[in-house]
Amino acid sequence: MFLKNAWYVAAWDHEITRDLQQVVVLGEKICVFRTEDGALVGLEDACPHRKLPLSRGRIRGDTVECGYHGLTFDCAGQCVWAPGAGRIPSNARVHAYPMHEKYGLVWIWMGNPALADPSEIFEIDHYDDPTWGINRGAAMELDCNYLLMCDNLLDPTHVAWVHESSFGQSATRDTPLRVTKTDDGVIVHRWMMDVEPAPFYKKVVAFEGNCDRLQHYEVRYPSHALVKAVFTPAGTGGPEGPLHEDVFIMDSYNFMTPTTEGTTRYYWFQLRNIRPDDAALSQLMTDDVQHAFEEDRAVLNEVQVGMREKTSPHIDLPIDGGQLRFRRQLQAMINEEREVDRQMAE
Repeated sequence: MFLKNAWYVAAWDHEITRDLQQVVVLGEKICVFRTEDGALVGLEDACPHRKLPLSRGRIRGDTVECGYHGLTFDCAGQCVWAPGAGRIPSNARVHAYPMHEKYGLVWIWMGNPALADPSEIFEIDHYDDPTWGINRGAAMELDCNYLLMCDNLLDPTHVAWVHESSFGQSATRDTPLRVTKTDDGVIVHRWMMDVEPAPFYKKVVAFEGNCDRLQHYEVRYPSHALVKAVFTPAGTGGPEGPLHEDVFIMDSYNFMTPTTEGTTRYYWFQLRNIRPDDAALSQLMTDDVQHAFEEDRAVLNEVQVGMREKTSPHIDLPIDGGQLRFRRQLQAMINEEREVDRQMAE
C-alpha cells in the first residue's frame, strides 16, 4: 500500500532522454521521454486500444505513436490520431503524470494531478552552494519493500553491526536515542561525546583524536531521508555546544521509490562542508558509501525474505520506536487518502 499524493523520484535527470522508455513507480508502468525542447513527459504505458506499452512505440515530434495500430497521443495523454475514417473515441486517452526536474533528479507525482505542487518537493540545503562538495552513485535496486529501507534510515544503532568497518563504533551500540515527531516525518538522533571517530570518517576529518559525534536520522513522508553526520573535536559538540572550525558535516540524502510491493529503487547522494573541488575525495566517499549501502542491501533483501516467510511473530525493541512511529503515521495518511478517494467515487 502506497501514498499516492506525493512526489517520488522516477529517475536521475540524465536517464530520461528523447527515447521512449518505461519506469515503474508504485506498481504503475509509465512511459517517459523528453519533448524536443527538453520538457519531461510521463504517460500511462498502455495504449487504451489493446494495451501494448507505448514505450514499445515511436516518438513523433512531441507525440507518441503506438507500435500496434498507430494511435497517437500528445503530452497530455489525449489521442490525436487513430486509424479508420471515424472520429477518435472520447475515451482514447491515457493518464499523464506531473513531472519536475530538481537536484539532478526527475520527480513524479503519482496521485491527483490537480494537487501536484513542485514547492512540496523535499528541500535540500547547500545543493548549489559552491563551498560544499557532492558525491553520488548509481541508483540501487533493492529486493525488499521500501519501508524496510525507511526503517533502516531511522535506525542509527544498526551501524554498529552492519557497518562495523565504516560507520560503526562502540558508542553506536548503546548510546540512548531520542525520537522526535515532526509535521512531515520522524527524526531519531543522538550525540555521542568524546568517542573515537568511526573508520570511514577518520579518513576525512581535519582533526586528530576523539570527537563529539551527531547521528541525525530523519525520514519524511512518504519515503525520503536525510542522514546528517557531524564530527567535531571532543568537547566542542552537543546540543548546546558550539561547533569547532574543523567540524565535518556530511548530509546524506536518500530517496526510496517503491517499484512494487517487494522491490525498491534507491537514489542517494552526499553533500559535505569540506574540500568541494577535491575529486579524489568525492570518489573515495562514493566508493566507501556504495560499499556500506551494499551491506545494507544484503541485509534488507534477507529481511524481506525472513519477514515474508516467518513461521513465528517478529518482535520489536525499544530502539525501533522511531520506525514504528513513522509507519503508524504513514499508514494513517494512506488510509485517509483512500477514504477520500472512496467518497469521491460514490
